[in-house]
Order: sequence, then structure tokens, then C-alpha cells
Amino acid sequence: MLNLDFSFYRWDLISTYVLKGFYFSVFLTFIATLGGVFFGTLLALMRLSGKKWLDLPAAIYVNGMRSVPLVMVILGFFLLMPFLIGRSIGAETSAVITFICFEAAYFSEIMRAGIQSISRGQVFAGRALGMTYAQNMKLVILPQAFRNMLPVLMTQTIILFQDTSLVYAIGAYDLLKGFETAGKNYGRPEEAYLLAAVVYFVLCYSLSYVVKRLHRRIAIIR
Repeated sequence: MLNLDFSFYRWDLISTYVLKGFYFSVFLTFIATLGGVFFGTLLALMRLSGKKWLDLPAAIYVNGMRSVPLVMVILGFFLLMPFLIGRSIGAETSAVITFICFEAAYFSEIMRAGIQSISRGQVFAGRALGMTYAQNMKLVILPQAFRNMLPVLMTQTIILFQDTSLVYAIGAYDLLKGFETAGKNYGRPEEAYLLAAVVYFVLCYSLSYVVKRLHRRIAIIR
């Protein structure tokens, strides 16, 4: 059995080392979700446009991103960008850009499935009313698709929050890095990683419960 020192779990320690990393993890999750949904929607519309010159590059981007581990994308972008632009952009900025680009590929598939879940009859009805493709998508298809996809989008966001721990590879100060720093400074790495696991579990389990309740609520309405 490990000789655990539970006096390590103090609020002053958490506020000094962990909160900074927690704020960055939440910020990264929020920004990557917004950016991922925005660019993912554009990619999904490109793939559903029926035009090869739009569909092909979007498909290559989505399938390419989904075929590479996230940590490799983070490392590759962080290490290659200084050679391309001649200067470093910093670990935090690199993490934000990487996550938006990577998550856009996953959100794209969610958006595409949500759009395709809407009956084609509604598309034809919009055309019969004289709507353009953009108006039909904006006013008829996307609002319904977003409601259908909301539980899946939130589930992907929870996974995204878990994946923020991978930014340790480039030295960004996230939630896990905060616990790691506290454990090193006080010589209690076991307690630090154990508490980190508990915090991640409580946060993600709570959010998963909210998603489950939301899914039931939407299902009842429908």
C-alpha cells in the first residue's frame, strides 16, 4: 500500500497550483468547442454540397485529422510552426489552434449526421417556398439538426475536456500540469495524481449525467 499523506489535500495548495491550470483547461474546452462547431459546420456543408471541388478537400481534411492521434497533431504543430513562421507562438496559443483544427474534423461528422437526420421532405418544402440553399439551411435544417445533435455535441465536449490533459506534451499549464507541479514541489506525486483522477472523474461524470438528463428531456419533447 502507498504511504499516502492526506494532509496534502489543502485548499491553499489547490488555489496556488491547480486553479490556474483548471481555468486554462476550461478556456481551451470552450474555445475549441466554439471553433470546432463553427468550422465543423462549414466542413459538413462542404461535404453535403454535392460539388466535388468542395467535397473532396473537406473529406481529405476530416479523414486525415481523424486518422492521426491528437498528441501527434499537438506536437507536430508546436514543433513545426517556428520553422514555418520564424518564431515560436507559445504553448497555450499552439494548443488553442491545434484543438480547434482537430475538433473541427470530429464536430464535422456530428454535424453531417445531424443534418442528414432531417427529413428530405423539409428540404423540398423549403425549396418549394422559394428559399435558397443557404436560407433553407439557416432557417429550416440547422435549427432542427442542432437540437438533434445537442447531446452528442455535449458528449464530444466532455471528451474534449479530457483530451486537454494532452497539452502537457508541449508544456502548457493545464489542470493536470497544475496537479503535477504541486506534487513535485511537495514531494507527493502519488497524492497529486490520485486527486487529479478524482477531479477529472467527478467533473466528467457530472457533465455526463447532465447530458443524459438532457437527452431524456429532448426525447420526451419529440
